[in-house]
Amino acid sequence: MDFSGHGLSSHRPAGCPYHFLDYVSDVRRVAAALQWRRFTLMGHSMGGAVAGMFCFLYPEMVDKLILLENLGFLLAPEDTEAWLESKRLVIDRLLSLEAKQQTPRARSPEAALQRLLEANRHLTAEGGAILLQRGATETPAGLVYNRDMRVRTQSQESFTVEQCVKLLQKIQDRVLIIVAQDGLLVPYKLDTRNHFVKDLREAFESTLKEHIQLIEVPGSHFVHLNKPEVVSGIISNFLTAQDTRARL
Repeated sequence: MDFSGHGLSSHRPAGCPYHFLDYVSDVRRVAAALQWRRFTLMGHSMGGAVAGMFCFLYPEMVDKLILLENLGFLLAPEDTEAWLESKRLVIDRLLSLEAKQQTPRARSPEAALQRLLEANRHLTAEGGAILLQRGATETPAGLVYNRDMRVRTQSQESFTVEQCVKLLQKIQDRVLIIVAQDGLLVPYKLDTRNHFVKDLREAFESTLKEHIQLIEVPGSHFVHLNKPEVVSGIISNFLTAQDTRARL
């Protein structure tokens, strides 16, 4: 499914900002519309964070959870002032975008693809062309990106490592996490986010082995799109494997 403001889905109305939990609500709405009571969720990057949050809120509805280049969480700022500044920045960016009210720019197919590749260094030309099939609309003037620029100002739900572990211990389903060796979750890079990633991965491996299968694969952030054969077998095996855990 395309989230609101993305792909072929409609944008939020003017004056309505994007909140992370709204995406989780979208998943719940789709499940209700399809009358699904229990199902498997798979999400990449931000979609993985949405799938993870849905799993924590509705564990009884999720059979299996597959996260691609995401650990199911967003990092919380380390101090209160940083948290306040992040919330202020969200509001200021939103107001700035609304004030500009720019008409979406039309580009030639070649220029639209080139711009997408420049903004996403992990994408191949073939993968970018696939994304543009839903990510852009053809007009007489050229291709226009479908994404609502306001999605870049979304208000996120973030957690500490301790909170993440407590949430993960509540899940009822099995989890597969696939991270790319040259992706965005490489633990050895010395920055704040990857210290968080390292701590969380250690928690997975030490206390949550029964629930979580974490696999590293060669590739970049868009490995599933650039080289689907790298992850397709792993995902298929995970989906077809029998759950041998004892049910309490």
